[in-house]
Amino acid sequence: MTLAYLALGSNLGDRQANLDRALTLLEDHPAVLPVATSSYYETEPVLLPSRDPQAPKQEWYLNAVTVIKTELSPTELLDVCLDIERELGRERTPGTRWESRLIDLDILFYGDEILCMEDPPLTIPHPHLHERAFVLVPLLELQPDFRHPVLEQTISQLHLALENPCTVQLYGQRTD
Repeated sequence: MTLAYLALGSNLGDRQANLDRALTLLEDHPAVLPVATSSYYETEPVLLPSRDPQAPKQEWYLNAVTVIKTELSPTELLDVCLDIERELGRERTPGTRWESRLIDLDILFYGDEILCMEDPPLTIPHPHLHERAFVLVPLLELQPDFRHPVLEQTISQLHLALENPCTVQLYGQRTD
């Protein structure tokens, strides 16, 4: 069995219920054994330079990381994640990559495997995880000494190296 790390996020509807349901569906899969799940964190939306300034303001995200053991291959695990997103009502359409979403599941790590595929599109480790506080903070809670197999730095080191971290707060403790 392989240890895999998955990121979860939601900023539409009942965010906590969306994450709870996604975790339940994941844990109910016969080829998935849950190991640990981080606390939930509220995260300000990442502002992108290409985003239309007239676009509606996004709500804060609720994020978490879960660790599982699985015998699924990386592509089979990706299919499970996409099936869960569809079941919860997410529709992936071209041009909406950075838009608000009911649920988002991403494979961060799959053991110490390094993978870059075009069909289906899948890169492991996730190519942007080292740039995202909303992924690194939950990972810090679970595995601060886990070493990124490409960058050869621990999660703690990656977190310290963030140039412009967004605000990440434990769920229920946001004060703004």
